[in-house]
Amino acid sequence: MKTLQPFQARTGEPLGAPLMASTSEQVDAAAEGAAQAFASWSASAGTTRAALLRGLAIALESDRGGLVTLADEETALGPVRLNGELDRTAFQLRRFADIAERGVPFAFTDDPAVPGAPPASHPAMVRLRVPLGPVAMFSSSNFPFAFSVLGGDTASALAAGCPVVVKAHSGHLLLSNRVFGLAQQVLSAQNLPAGMIGMIQGGGSDVGVRLVRHPAIAAGAFTGSTRGGAALQAEASARPRPIPFYGELGSINPVVALPAILAARGAELATTLAGSIAMGCGQFCTSPGVIVLLDDPASDAFVQQLTTALAAQKPHAMLTPGMRSAFDAGVVHMAAAGAQPLLHEAGSAEAPRPYLAQVDTVNFIAKAELREELFGPSSLIVRAGSVAQVLDVLHAVGGSLTVTLWGAETESDEVRQIVRAATQVAGRVLFAGVPTGVAVTAAQQHGGPWPSSTQPMSTSVGDAALDRFLRPVALQDAPAWLLARKGQPC
Repeated sequence: MKTLQPFQARTGEPLGAPLMASTSEQVDAAAEGAAQAFASWSASAGTTRAALLRGLAIALESDRGGLVTLADEETALGPVRLNGELDRTAFQLRRFADIAERGVPFAFTDDPAVPGAPPASHPAMVRLRVPLGPVAMFSSSNFPFAFSVLGGDTASALAAGCPVVVKAHSGHLLLSNRVFGLAQQVLSAQNLPAGMIGMIQGGGSDVGVRLVRHPAIAAGAFTGSTRGGAALQAEASARPRPIPFYGELGSINPVVALPAILAARGAELATTLAGSIAMGCGQFCTSPGVIVLLDDPASDAFVQQLTTALAAQKPHAMLTPGMRSAFDAGVVHMAAAGAQPLLHEAGSAEAPRPYLAQVDTVNFIAKAELREELFGPSSLIVRAGSVAQVLDVLHAVGGSLTVTLWGAETESDEVRQIVRAATQVAGRVLFAGVPTGVAVTAAQQHGGPWPSSTQPMSTSVGDAALDRFLRPVALQDAPAWLLARKGQPC
């Protein structure tokens, strides 16, 4: 049997005893357990779903000290960040509890019969939504609470009436097992099937692929690299019965800063942007990886201000040694592709130093490797000679979780063009602040065109995340007993 060795993020030393990787039989058992739980959970009332979600939130908070300590050892993200992330995770669980209790998953459209001749007439129709079925949920590396065992994907799937099977991330295995144990305690206390929340673990792709291929799995939810997400999406599509796969993938999150606002607030914005680039050691899906500047003296000054501000940042250790190696290699690769380094200092064995480079529009558009996500504390400045070139840069990006526009307060034809281009390539467009930080709220959209996500119509954060796991069904001339359920599946 294969074993998995947890590691301390700061030192690379082994942390605890090796864990056993899930066998093929265990993967199948988890999927089948979720399928058995689905029959009753899909028909459960909103109050029942809310009780589970709130119980999970309480369990996390009750074990806060132990969870945060363990998470810090495995990720090096620090207790302040991890306490905040645990708070967010509990908030997400309670928010989806409220959504379920309000009956949002059971919302329906009642279209009474219209007598007479077609096409104006029609029978009585009710359009409602039913849960898809068990969801394969893949934890992310960079959010060990909020996008992990009891993260937003799990919360929204459970609120929708779908059990989950979680593929734990190898970067925080001990934490995942501890959180999974808490979840099982809550399920037992509420007399719910243990298979409602399953978990598997494995270091390679075989465990995750087997889970996606299992006929009981009805959907997939993933947060991670473009390469990994694309491979799993291909597996989901190649099944005898293809399933939807909701992947939130890589993103370079352009920031477009116009000269007027830089002339007025350049130093302040440089400090803000430097903090965003280095936040979490650059290990955020919304980290600003590209900065688009028009040729202008204010832009020249801003480059110097940003270089100085970024040099003052002190990133912590990266999540895993593999990610650190990939970051260092990516910096070399970017320079080889023609990016001019502006800030490139040797990092320590424990933590990298921020990296900032610059390139012109022609090279950025011509070389695809300059448009790849570099996961770590880095950003690439792209110098544009005109608004037309700014538009070309945005279109070359192809798809991004976010685009940030600084200086769009006054309407003009050029500003409208930039805003239009931004909305065409991003799921979220910001006009102030920085893209790091994704609010869990009703209007949030965390997902954009490829390669930022596999399903640009969906979001993995916010209330609408629920919609991913519900399928519309029309009931025609339904009997009274079924209509009396008010949209709740039977």
